Amino acid sequence: MLSIIGWSLIGGAYLCNAYPAFESVFLKNRYNKRKLIENLFKSFTNGEFYKKVNGNEIYPTLLRCDTKRDNATFVFTIPRGLEPDTFIKKDYVFKQHFGKHIDLKVDVSRVVLKVYPEGLPSEFKYRYDDVTESIKGLKLPIVCGQNLEGSIYSFDMVTNPHMLISGETGSGKSSELRSILTTLIKLKNPTDLRLVLGDLKRSEFHLFKNIEHVEGVYHSAEELHPALKKVKKEMTNRGNMLDEEGVNSIDQLKVKLPYIMVCIDEVALLKKETDIMDILEEISSIGRSLGVFVVLSMQRPDSKLLDGKLKVNLTVRMGFKTADLTNSKIIGTPGAEKIETPGRMLLKVNSAMQEIQCPLLENKQAEKLLKPYKVKEIVEEEQQPEDDEYSKLRELFNNEET
Repeated sequence: MLSIIGWSLIGGAYLCNAYPAFESVFLKNRYNKRKLIENLFKSFTNGEFYKKVNGNEIYPTLLRCDTKRDNATFVFTIPRGLEPDTFIKKDYVFKQHFGKHIDLKVDVSRVVLKVYPEGLPSEFKYRYDDVTESIKGLKLPIVCGQNLEGSIYSFDMVTNPHMLISGETGSGKSSELRSILTTLIKLKNPTDLRLVLGDLKRSEFHLFKNIEHVEGVYHSAEELHPALKKVKKEMTNRGNMLDEEGVNSIDQLKVKLPYIMVCIDEVALLKKETDIMDILEEISSIGRSLGVFVVLSMQRPDSKLLDGKLKVNLTVRMGFKTADLTNSKIIGTPGAEKIETPGRMLLKVNSAMQEIQCPLLENKQAEKLLKPYKVKEIVEEEQQPEDDEYSKLRELFNNEET
């Protein structure tokens, strides 16, 4: 029922010949909101989202409904005794009523459902200037892409350590890797970040050869193993430093140490290399406090490779298009098998999952962005201060003795 003020607005708008505009904005919004709420309660009925108590059906209570130009948000309760995972397992019911572009967040007592009629763009081009706004204040930022809110989503690997990326050929995995590494190289000084890159297919990381931040690009287990042994030795040194100063992470040390990121493409080719896999598992277990992180990528997820501690410690999953549900479950992103758009992924950070359109960064564009960071000349060791921790780490990697 309209209030006195509402009727006054209608009357004034009518006298001023503005009623059609008023109707299209005010009344139409009220109608759309009512229809949205009707759809929500229909989804409760059709999805059987209720708890039976003494023969009565107790449904969720709508706490809030907010509508904006490009999305709508519902907040509603979970009836006591109803399993919260029921809403996640039956998310398809909400998609049947509101379209496939939804975001569902469920806790013990309530649900937040966001509906996006327009969904994600089919392409999101990488621009470094746009990316920098989303990574302010992050120690080791990982750029993921555009979310349903229309914003660039990034997370801090120091807070959410270690990541698995998986998807079929052409799904967008390579572009995501280029975007992550290019952003880090442009953002961080070589004294703040060191990269150890494993390119087992010889197809992903050629752009990053001779970059100041890169310790090396390794193409086989034989090449990669010595480099990882040096990383392990550095982890031991850092652990001793933490013990001596009585702190929990390298960020609390008096001396500043660079973060180390080990990024391996097609890690499935290393599943028989037990020494290498043991080191990767150790990094995933204790690397966070030591400032050492791992990013693993593969086309087809391997259940044997990702069994045990390694899989548990990869707190972030990027699931691009997979062949079937089995593969998407191995990654930890069920639903990735339904993806149809190149560059689209399901991003899971801890337990929260969302749909993301990853940045499109072509090889030529990345090469242009990375050109200023190519090594032009070798700096003599005596030019580095003896007490500089960065130079000590460089000496470790340059030392051929393992």
